[in-house]
Amino acid sequence: MATAPLSPLHWDDAEDIGILLAEKFPEIDPLTVRFTDLHRFVTELPGFADDPKLSNEGKLEAIQMAWYDEWQEAQG
Repeated sequence: MATAPLSPLHWDDAEDIGILLAEKFPEIDPLTVRFTDLHRFVTELPGFADDPKLSNEGKLEAIQMAWYDEWQEAQG
């Protein structure tokens, strides 16, 4: 189970969000996740405090790549 961060999360916190998503969804290959689903996953994280409308493709891609890095590391 993912733990809540010490400070509120925002769209630019790609690394922190990636870590939380890797903890919450260890079985999912992040590259298979559609951006619409990724957006929902991020906005549903404990501690996410940003405006959902402020996301864009670049921010979602940065989060997806941070999550992928964490996922790959966990895969060995």
